[in-house]
Amino acid sequence: MPKILDRRTFCKNLALASTAGLAAAGGAPALAAAGLKLGPSKPFSFDLLKARAKTMAGEAYRGPAMPSPDVLYKIDYEAWGRIHFNDAYALYAEGPNRFPVTFFHLGRFFKKAVDIFVAEDDTAREIIYDPAYFDMPENSPAKALPKGAGFAGFRFQEAKDSPKFDWRKNDWVAFLGASYFRAIGELHQYGLSARGVAVDTAVADRNEEFPDFTQIYIGPQSGDTVTVYALLEGPKIVGAVKFLMTRGEGVVMDIDQSYFLRGDIVRFGIAPLTSMYWFSETEKPTAVDWRPEVHDSDGLAMWTGWGGRLWRPLNNPPHIMASAFSDTSPKGFGLLQRDRVFDHYLDGVNYERRPSLWVEPKGDWGKGAIHLVELSTDDEIHDNIVVMWVPETPATAGSEFTFSYRLHWLADEPYPTPLARVVATRLGNGGQPGQPRPKNVRKFMVEFLGGPLNDLAFGTKPELEVEASRGKFTDYRMIEPVPDGVAGHWRVTFDLAEVEGKDPVELRAILKQGDKILSETWMFQYHPF
Repeated sequence: MPKILDRRTFCKNLALASTAGLAAAGGAPALAAAGLKLGPSKPFSFDLLKARAKTMAGEAYRGPAMPSPDVLYKIDYEAWGRIHFNDAYALYAEGPNRFPVTFFHLGRFFKKAVDIFVAEDDTAREIIYDPAYFDMPENSPAKALPKGAGFAGFRFQEAKDSPKFDWRKNDWVAFLGASYFRAIGELHQYGLSARGVAVDTAVADRNEEFPDFTQIYIGPQSGDTVTVYALLEGPKIVGAVKFLMTRGEGVVMDIDQSYFLRGDIVRFGIAPLTSMYWFSETEKPTAVDWRPEVHDSDGLAMWTGWGGRLWRPLNNPPHIMASAFSDTSPKGFGLLQRDRVFDHYLDGVNYERRPSLWVEPKGDWGKGAIHLVELSTDDEIHDNIVVMWVPETPATAGSEFTFSYRLHWLADEPYPTPLARVVATRLGNGGQPGQPRPKNVRKFMVEFLGGPLNDLAFGTKPELEVEASRGKFTDYRMIEPVPDGVAGHWRVTFDLAEVEGKDPVELRAILKQGDKILSETWMFQYHPF
């Protein structure tokens, strides 16, 4: 069964932890002189890291260190929130590098220690944990941890020369927990997460595995770009990952991965994205919450290898659902937050500013499928959405895989379709207003905006092409401009009847004008009730 990430712990921990680190003027001696304790210098390169990963794949899995588990258990959410990194020790707080690095402390919810190194000039030296790096109450249980216990993760602060942000109070990338990492978008807000790899997510009779970044190497910086290397390890997989992360309007990450399999993996997920979707305008249980919508992402966008543009609104299903969209050499896919209207959320946690995250493959990824896993949730504290690429090539023990891709953490997808886009999906009782409601009939209303719809001649209506995997469409169908005065804003309404049983129904719709396609393809999974 898949494990749901407790996103409230992750998000609030990012906010509670202090934003400071080790003072550095550039180079290991300066770091040591500033109070940073470093291990001995060792040769390092990405090629050496990949070779190490390949060797480890032939060895027994040992797992990351968890120092003093009894002590870590005592560092609960409250105790962890009182531990603040001291900005007198911020890595690169001084010197030529623009982006200081700060560190997360271990605790009950982050028990696995990550070995963190500074990599410079083909060598690396480990940063040795010392409780002196952190400000904490005198009675904090963390004081009982041994020196050298390790860190839970790290983050990059905003640039020291930023005209907008105080680097001590603002960060833009964070690595914390297993192989999870996240970045802010151009609206300066954290939201969904990415991770290094997904292993057997939502596979029957198998427990999902969460490999860890066990070693992190903080590499050189150049202008707006920072470099990070990571060693990833789990019971069935070992890998080496390189990140080139650029802070611009949003964040762009170029990622190179080499994976070596120890065991067979049924669902081998590349470039996995993890998000939260509770409810939206599509469907909401009565009085479950005072807000109109609660989600980090509202849909999955796909740009297929054959050039198709697809939009799949997310669901909060009654039970675990896994959908696969077969493709060859996809051009991209991502979890997007299209709804940017504050009044659609109404609270103060900035759901309208959550980033969209787009995966842009590099090279030919060949045959496979984009897999969407949706879990049921009754609260916003759980990440219940996973999207990943699963290659067709079997992921068997002894296999090697290499993938490269780019992640775009932005407000919108980086290569928007020129077609009209889906902006809302709504469900309701079938039939016509003011008339008796027919039984077992469901109404669907889909809104499209922009693209060729902007250029329709006055009095011209687009044509709706719609199909369903089962059931029957009634004669009721409406295509009309939305009466809000916005050019190119249209909606279509249709009823689906004679759906027997509780199995989901796959729906597909598109707007056309003759042979000309006007919109992206709307794809929806309807769960009868």
